[in-house]
This record gives sequence, C-alpha cells and structure tokens, in this order.
Amino acid sequence: MSQAGDELFGEEQRDDPLAGAMLDTLAVRAGQRRSMEGEHSEAIYTTSSYVFASAAEAAARFSGEQPGNVYSRYTNPTVRTFEERIAALEGAEQAVATSSGMAAILSTCLALLKSGDHIVCSRSVFGTTTVLLNKYLGKFGVDTSVVPLTDIAAWEAAIRPQTKLLFLETPSNPLCEVGDLAALSALAKRHNVLLVVDNCLCTPALQRPLEMGADIVIHSATKYLDGQGRCLGGVALGRSELMDEVLGFVRSAGPTMSPFNAWVFLKGLETLRLRMEAHSASAMTLARWLTEQPAVEKVFYSGLENHPGHALAAQQQSGFGGVLSFRVVGGREQAWQVIDSTRILSLTANLGDAKTTIVHPATTTHGRLSAEDKAASGITENLIRVAVGLEAIADIKIDLQRGLALI
Repeated sequence: MSQAGDELFGEEQRDDPLAGAMLDTLAVRAGQRRSMEGEHSEAIYTTSSYVFASAAEAAARFSGEQPGNVYSRYTNPTVRTFEERIAALEGAEQAVATSSGMAAILSTCLALLKSGDHIVCSRSVFGTTTVLLNKYLGKFGVDTSVVPLTDIAAWEAAIRPQTKLLFLETPSNPLCEVGDLAALSALAKRHNVLLVVDNCLCTPALQRPLEMGADIVIHSATKYLDGQGRCLGGVALGRSELMDEVLGFVRSAGPTMSPFNAWVFLKGLETLRLRMEAHSASAMTLARWLTEQPAVEKVFYSGLENHPGHALAAQQQSGFGGVLSFRVVGGREQAWQVIDSTRILSLTANLGDAKTTIVHPATTTHGRLSAEDKAASGITENLIRVAVGLEAIADIKIDLQRGLALI
C-alpha cells in the first residue's frame, strides 16, 4: 500500500538504521514511524478518511503525485507498518495487505491475469484455493491445470503459450509435501511465467521463497503471522512492479485489511521466530511418537527422515513447521473417534494458533473437492490433521492417546 508522507510523522526520516538487521530485529522494529505523540507501541489508526491541507494537496494525493494517505481502503498507517514489516521479513520490495489469505490469492490473480490466460497449480494446495481457481476464475476464462507438486516434468509438460503463472504451497496442507523452489523457479524463468508460492505453513521465519527465485509470496496472516487465532488477514509480496498492480486491484475492489487486524498481526510478528521454533520442535516430537502408535497407519511430516521430501525440506527450510497429518487404521469412523475423544485439542479448521487444533480434512478443509480430486490429493477418510500449538507436548500426546487407544 502507498506509504504515508514523512511530513505526517514527528521523526525526520534518516538513513535506515535497520539496514542489514536480522529477522528478530526486523520482526519487532521494521516499518514503524512514530507520530508526534511519541508512542512506543504502534498506533492503531481507526479512520476511514484523511483531511487535506488544501484542494491542491487533495488532488495531488489522489493522483499519486504526492505520497500520503488518501482513503483507508488502500492507505492506512497501521496497515502500512504491517506491510513494511512483513516485506522486510520476506525480503520483498513491497507488500499488499488484504482482508484474508484467500483475498490475497484472488487479488494477485485478478490483478495479473486476464481471460484466456492459464495457471499451472499444484494438486497439493488448500481445498478452497482449488475451488477459487477452478470454479470462480474459470468463469472468467482463466483456465487451471493441476499437477503433482513434486513432479517437475509434469509442471513443464502442463505449461502452454497462454500460461502466465505457476502456483504452489510448500510444505503442502495437510500432507506436508515439499516443492522444489529452485527447480520451479528455473522452470518459470525458462518459460517467462511467474512463480507464486503460498508460504503460510513456514512463514519467513523458516523459509524465504523470494530468495530461491519465487516472484510472489502469499500468506494467510490469519495463521502463524497472527499466532493466536484472533483475526483474518492476508498479504501478497514481491517486486514493486507486480505489487503495484495488486494494490490497484485492492484500491478498486476493496478486499482491504482493517487497521485493527494489522495491529494484531504486528504484535504477532514480534514473536514469530520464537513461536515457529517451538511449533516445529513439538511437531517433530509428536510425529515421532505417532509413528510408534499401533493405531496409526502412516504419519506425514517432512521432519521425519523417511518422508520423501525430507532432504529437500532440510535444504530450503530452517525448520519443518508445526503442521502434520496421520492416517489411522480404519476409515472415517475411526478418524472421527480419535478427534471426538480429545478434550484439550480444539476441533477447528484453523492452524497456526498457540492452541493445538485437530480436524478431519476430507469433510472440512477439503470437503468441497470431488471424490476424484480427494483421491488424487491423498485426502483419505482416515486422515487427521494436527496443527501443533504451544501446550506441553506430553498433554497433547495424552489427549490423542484417548482416541487411539479405542482403535
């Protein structure tokens, strides 16, 4: 989003003291400009509009000739601070915040694509992403081909002259498949198409796709960027030439992040690395424990050495994240039995929360997929997803054991 003019703030803008700063420092400090009130914490600018000093200034702001706030649908100081901070963490030139993660995907696609264009998308993406691309973008003449995430030859074979965008999430939700970002980046550049990566499950604390050649990164800020399940939000990040187009769509269509939600996300970013390390450590412990349970048929977590994407994940991530899934012996009845037997874990489709969540993907997050698409994506009736929170891992094990012992 457009930056507010420096004249609105009490501090003179000097050389960037955060140049070269490490992630933890950027997560706490980047993007903040104190007002003349001298506030220490970031302010929440709950205003819909802004007052101009003259008609000429208003005209200059609306035309873009003069930087500064215009209208909170696309310029707000609190939202701008969040955008600048997450851009610093991802190493992006610019970020555009939106009302949800799905709004970030929609805004990116509608800003950069037109009727007749083509997308190649991994089969291993969030179920709603599949619905958005196939059902809704398809109505407007944007065609989508689906390929296995890990099959680079299939990606290349699916590219057409009309292809404009490759889309994936890595690690995938919920099977933790790992996409080869360097290989896909090379493929995208060879065919002059954009590589868009949903980095929701890793966050920039564990993975920075832009450094590996991605053009755009997408986040559902609702997840780990918040970290406590409080607010909805999303963000797209990349080069300014691309993000200016996305901002233009947000300005016109209005899928805008609220100032309050932006402030909440700023507080979440302050503890991002610490939380991601804790989530990853607990998820690893739980994944290893689950492999030892007789009622568990298979565990999907890229931190396990027998996971097919383990070596690649270790190469391009600094941690394996907090999301894992597992198949129980049996079918839907047994999976539901495990879920319904928990007393501490939260039965909810969200992830990235301090509270551990558990869900049955086949009937919730991926419930709108056809039976064929579920089968192709590995979403079986006996699959359970757990997003490991920050509780004591011993208590999480006890809670899951209640249901596993019944199988």
